Amino acid sequence: MSSTPTHAPADATSAAQPLHLVDRDGLATWRAAQPAAVGAWLDANRFDAAPGSHLLLPAGDARTASAVLGIGDRLDPASYAHAPMALPGGDWVPAAALDDAALHALQLGWGLGSYGFDRYKARARAPARLVLAQPDAEARDILAACVRVRDLVNTPTQDMGPEQLEDIARGMAEVHGAAFEAITGDDLLARNFPAIHAVGRASHRAPRLLALRWGDASHPHVAIVGKGVCFDTGGLDIKPADGMRNMKKDMGGAAHALALAELVMARRLPLRITLLVPAVENAIGPDAFRPGEVIATRTGVSVEIDNTDAEGRVILGDALAYAGEQAPDLILDFATLTGAARIALGPDLPALFSNDDALAQAWLDAGMQVRDPLWRMPLWRPYLRYLTSKVADMANAGSKMAGSVTAALYLERFVPKDMPWAHLDTYAWNDSDRPGRPAGGEALGLRAAYAMLKARAAG
Repeated sequence: MSSTPTHAPADATSAAQPLHLVDRDGLATWRAAQPAAVGAWLDANRFDAAPGSHLLLPAGDARTASAVLGIGDRLDPASYAHAPMALPGGDWVPAAALDDAALHALQLGWGLGSYGFDRYKARARAPARLVLAQPDAEARDILAACVRVRDLVNTPTQDMGPEQLEDIARGMAEVHGAAFEAITGDDLLARNFPAIHAVGRASHRAPRLLALRWGDASHPHVAIVGKGVCFDTGGLDIKPADGMRNMKKDMGGAAHALALAELVMARRLPLRITLLVPAVENAIGPDAFRPGEVIATRTGVSVEIDNTDAEGRVILGDALAYAGEQAPDLILDFATLTGAARIALGPDLPALFSNDDALAQAWLDAGMQVRDPLWRMPLWRPYLRYLTSKVADMANAGSKMAGSVTAALYLERFVPKDMPWAHLDTYAWNDSDRPGRPAGGEALGLRAAYAMLKARAAG
């Protein structure tokens, strides 16, 4: 997957070239401390320290003496993400000391900007490497979590089906000393997960529920749930070709949930976590679930299938119900659930829904703090009327109105009353290349979720 080293060892400092990190507000002060020849070079190249800019500073003998990087918000990792591919290959070291927060952002941004998915195709060039005397261990682990999401989402379904997700979750459990269980195939019916079974039964790859448990029983208990639809054809309500093209990414919620659990364990946060991933393929076959069927769910709520392409909420219903049975202090779920969320908020801003104002605000505040924003959307319960069924307790879809809201309302039906719950409808994808945001899988809302849980654990 992505294996290119992004950081050089600390003992490479003596051979590394200096890198000046300058924003527009600080340009005049920094420039005043430079030799006159540097000022002339800046003028000749019209360098104004605009975010995303860079300029190589020559030594006078056709060599590069150093470079200056134009940055924006010093606490935003994206401010530094252009550096690894903009600068010549080799090792670079900050020319001036940084405070801890800026160092964290630089290290994380450099890593995100260095990312390349190379499982099937070699990269054209290696990124420049960052040299730090004392790398930030937490930034390293957060970067690993973001890379985990990108790698999982970018891997095509032939190599990232339900069984591969199980292997990854099981491997995480082994590394961190967690308990692990997979409930597979017809055992889902025997264990009362009928909705997960119904969605995944048509695939030659058996549906399953992955469950990982970790932490001290005396610590606050967080349930983390992720939608693991490893490929979504739309089922019998088949998607058009352009809508199906990138549906390897429909397990993006599971990727976020797995990465968040792994990060909590790696950082040894004083939390107890239950990770649940319903992993299926929404396939077309003789046993595919059909529009108009009424399926059972774990809670006993009967659901009429209005649209087989609204399958993610169906499998999450069983998983959320099971999460609630564990009596956690809160439930977080991640899902690439609706195109309506992307239409409303665009690809970079995940939609947050919650039944608890304090929980929602904590996640929003954490997102602003770590520059991983999200936007709260309403659980407007009058819209439950769009999920009315004449033959079952509810329908899984039924209207083109408020698609992300009605999907969230569907999920809420399976969360125990008065249990704090937040749902993130995340795109998990970049449609085009930008510095630090390469086309393909993306972690959106993950860093914010970790910051929120870290603050909660500290409190």
